[in-house]
Amino acid sequence: MTDNQATLVYDIRDSRYLNITGRCTLRCQFCPKHNGSKQVHQYQLDLNRQPKSQELIAQLGDVSEFDEYVFCGYGEPTLNLTTLLEVAKEIKLRGGRIRVNTDGLGNLFHRRNILPELATCVDSLSISLNADTEALYQQHCRPKLAGAYPALLEFIKLAPQYIKDVQVSAINGLEGVDIQACRKIVESRGASFKQRQLDIVG
Repeated sequence: MTDNQATLVYDIRDSRYLNITGRCTLRCQFCPKHNGSKQVHQYQLDLNRQPKSQELIAQLGDVSEFDEYVFCGYGEPTLNLTTLLEVAKEIKLRGGRIRVNTDGLGNLFHRRNILPELATCVDSLSISLNADTEALYQQHCRPKLAGAYPALLEFIKLAPQYIKDVQVSAINGLEGVDIQACRKIVESRGASFKQRQLDIVG
């Protein structure tokens, strides 16, 4: 695939999605990209590079036409943090609303708390928990970084202190995962819980 075929911006319902990296801190066994597909709806999301902010800004369109802009692809958006922040700030200047879908490992990856930076331009976070124990997290999400699960739990706890709307999800249908235990983990840390269904993307 050539660079000019890469889908950086795609629309689902009334939201515009921004695909800013193909890199990820997880290798989730249930992720379609590890099962032969890098497609969501009709969009191919495979990226072979880290796009720059100006490429995305050129494709933002009219912010009044979208409920929100969502940083989400088949990579972890906080791994391309500079682009995320630059594009998000431009969207805010234009009056748009911003959500970041994340695996919650940005602090671990960057070795600092990135939430104050996100708080300057992000309205809401959607964090993937996906398991109620570290063993199940290792089994299903296969993190690349040591200490990922405790770091994720800490991120979930910290996030509502910086960003008003924090939603944390777990997937119903993953073997061994207790959805109600996931809900308790999330709500005890001050965030709201969302149950997702296995194999439904976008």
